[in-house]
Amino acid sequence: MSYNISIIYGSVRTNRQGIKVAEYIKRDLTEKGHSVTLIDPKVYELPLIDKMYKEFPAGEAPEPLGELHTILDNSDAFIIVTGEYNHGIPPALSNLMDHFQGEYFYKPSAIVSYSAGVFGGVRAMFALRAFLAELGTSSIPSTLPIGKIGAAFDEDLNPTDTKFVKRYTRFINEFVWYTEALKNQREKNRT
Repeated sequence: MSYNISIIYGSVRTNRQGIKVAEYIKRDLTEKGHSVTLIDPKVYELPLIDKMYKEFPAGEAPEPLGELHTILDNSDAFIIVTGEYNHGIPPALSNLMDHFQGEYFYKPSAIVSYSAGVFGGVRAMFALRAFLAELGTSSIPSTLPIGKIGAAFDEDLNPTDTKFVKRYTRFINEFVWYTEALKNQREKNRT
């Protein structure tokens, strides 16, 4: 079965390294037949949140918000790729996601965290779990932390750690299982 999956990336820094894992996941899921959209805050350049998308009168939201609303609303699930900023999530990720709410309801999410050090952004992952639950997209039990992100992928986006593929496969299989289960429940409740 094929699903609409959004990968939400969180960094706008110069020389970002985490974009590599986001692109790797996009390529892999696309090759598996899913429709994948990479949402990059550097591309959408949203202002600091003043009003959520739903607070604008119909047709009056700024164009990037309308486009993101459609992408998120049509998504079956979300993969959040986050770095660790001061033991938390990047401000650009929080700002982007906070513009929306109902678009996330009853859809699963999965967390990929990374850092320049060996711990792979796990402190950001813990903060992100509570954040995602409050938005209505509870994260799956497994996570995918990636340490030393700068050396984790080669120029062709191939992982440099031989154990990564096994960890990733287990993680992505669990994510797809939750995506199917929750989509089936949403469709069952619609009828």
